[in-house]
Amino acid sequence: MAERMLQFVSLPQEMPDKRAAAERRQDFGEIYRAFAVERAEQQASRCSQCGVPFCSVHCPLGNNIPDWLKLTAENRLEEAYQISSATNTFPEICGRICPQDRLCEGNCVIEKGFESVTIGAVEKFITETAFEKGWVQPRKPMRELPQSVGIVGAGPAGLAAAEQLRALGYQVHVYDRHDRIGGLMVYGIPSFKLEKHVLDRRHELMEEQGIVFHLSTPVGDGEGAVSLDTLRQKHETVFLATGVYRSREVQVPGAGLGGIVQAIDFLTASNKRGYHEDPGEEDAHLHARDKRVVVIGGGDTAMDCVRTSIRQGAKSVTCLYRRDRVNMPGSLQEVANAEEEGVEFAWLAAPEAFLGDGNVNGVRALKMRLSLPDATGRQSVEIVPESSFVLEADLVVKALGFDPENLPEQWGQPDLAVTKWGTLKVRPGAFETSLPGVFAGGDIVRGASLVVWAIRDGREAAAEMHQWMKAKTKAEQAVAAE
Repeated sequence: MAERMLQFVSLPQEMPDKRAAAERRQDFGEIYRAFAVERAEQQASRCSQCGVPFCSVHCPLGNNIPDWLKLTAENRLEEAYQISSATNTFPEICGRICPQDRLCEGNCVIEKGFESVTIGAVEKFITETAFEKGWVQPRKPMRELPQSVGIVGAGPAGLAAAEQLRALGYQVHVYDRHDRIGGLMVYGIPSFKLEKHVLDRRHELMEEQGIVFHLSTPVGDGEGAVSLDTLRQKHETVFLATGVYRSREVQVPGAGLGGIVQAIDFLTASNKRGYHEDPGEEDAHLHARDKRVVVIGGGDTAMDCVRTSIRQGAKSVTCLYRRDRVNMPGSLQEVANAEEEGVEFAWLAAPEAFLGDGNVNGVRALKMRLSLPDATGRQSVEIVPESSFVLEADLVVKALGFDPENLPEQWGQPDLAVTKWGTLKVRPGAFETSLPGVFAGGDIVRGASLVVWAIRDGREAAAEMHQWMKAKTKAEQAVAAE
């Protein structure tokens, strides 16, 4: 064991310096400053190099975390980057937005007594150093293959599959309805968590690798769209990674009042302003300046909305969530950051009705209490009788999660099978859909989930598509030889 490891007994956990709440409320810059080399080495040296690395076990990508922590502690940063990027297509993104407190860091074996290793911060440090030093280069193929692949969706699953398949030599074309790559990462996640130059930088690398992007090109029957049948004729295989964008609704009286908006619309308008794009006069209602904002929901999207509202100059911001802090699905670190920035939380409360005449001016809510666990093992909630109260609101943002769009209907593909939840159905343990040669992965298969799971799906689907094309080529050659 290297002498410089196992320093958790003498070195306390330290995160990178965080910008003061008063400062970060004024802009959309990332809130954590970069590690200095010495501090990154020190924090990496806290790793216990345990025999069973639960950090890796609980990482969806199976990242070799103890290995690159050890290399970082020894100032062997280029090797650390090679190990990190071997299992993760986008370590610079995961280091920023993965909920490490629920994955790797939350399962670190020293976490109980000594606080976990700051894995996410070190991962970000390694990758940013690699970009700065010029170690990050596009993985150009050793040889070109004639088969082409069509990928629908430039989110994390689609991009991960594209990068893997292009590295193997396939001619890769990515189609996306948005004008930039990234999916929800570009327009759904605020810049204070993921600055957009990170995505722009990766876009340039992937184009250098030889991937062809067809942006502002939706799949379907509308103007400027390309049909799935056309893609199947043009490409050897197709990978569907469209994500899930249909916002869930809250069915209570007053839901049609003005000033009640969906989280995706609110965040998209904000991110477009960050690109110095004017969302248009019709989107002026999607700004929180001088408004009393109520956000409904308790996931990471809700945290993005409340923290965006603060930065837009809201008069007040309240998050309304029907469970308590312990049972919320979002990152507890995000909750802490939001509280520092001035967000109020109304725990154990759910909307009963929206109030107003034409435009919303309040949310009538009911207090809730936790009851027995439901079939999933999660505590159910029940209403506390005669407990209603009113929150004043000029803007209500619904952040209740996303469901899949009806792709078979939108695309005119009745043979494209879906599950009872509306997600695309794939073969058990695989990624091929009911349409031969059409594969799918990411949120459109597993439902709304984490970026890191989408990256894993994209990488694994690419491997399956590679084997499928090899088998098809071999079969065609055998027929030609007869």
